[in-house]
Amino acid sequence: RKLEGLPNQQIDLKNLEKRIEAHSFVKEAEVFKALDGNIQVSIKQNRPIARIIRPDQDVYIDAEGNMLPLSDRYTARVIPITKTQSGRPFGRDFFQDSTGQAYLSLLQFIENDQFWKAQLAQMYIDEKGKVSFLPQVGEHTIEFGKPDEAEQKFKKLMVFYKEVLPVMGWDKYKRVNVEYEDQIICE
Repeated sequence: RKLEGLPNQQIDLKNLEKRIEAHSFVKEAEVFKALDGNIQVSIKQNRPIARIIRPDQDVYIDAEGNMLPLSDRYTARVIPITKTQSGRPFGRDFFQDSTGQAYLSLLQFIENDQFWKAQLAQMYIDEKGKVSFLPQVGEHTIEFGKPDEAEQKFKKLMVFYKEVLPVMGWDKYKRVNVEYEDQIICE
């Protein structure tokens, strides 16, 4: 039902709130009448932090691990995730269980770090669940391993970026592995 032109008394605020919250990119909404008589709408938005790209699945993931549909109005600048084809598509609750929570924590870490958010161009998950990244700058693949110990692995990777690449050159290595404790493997 169209609201335009209706007197304020005829507008069902609770129903309007429910209609707004039904939109997948709306986390929560509050609709109320202000002191001046105008209707106010306050919205918290669901913000994508990654995008799953597969032939059978193309969706955003928000910070809580919920799947959001793509929008025809805008494209979020987030890290794309590809996954081996032999694996099943990500289920609706993939990021809610204990395995998926580790991947979600990794995505949240990247989202909250300005350098890594800008540097990591793509995330890939293989059939064993191991993660690798393609960077924006450089010709190497970053082999991250399982999505655990993110902070320690990114610290090692930062050492590589700050101390090794400036000396050896950005195109020297094709593979950088930070999967194993206390070592960086460069080939």
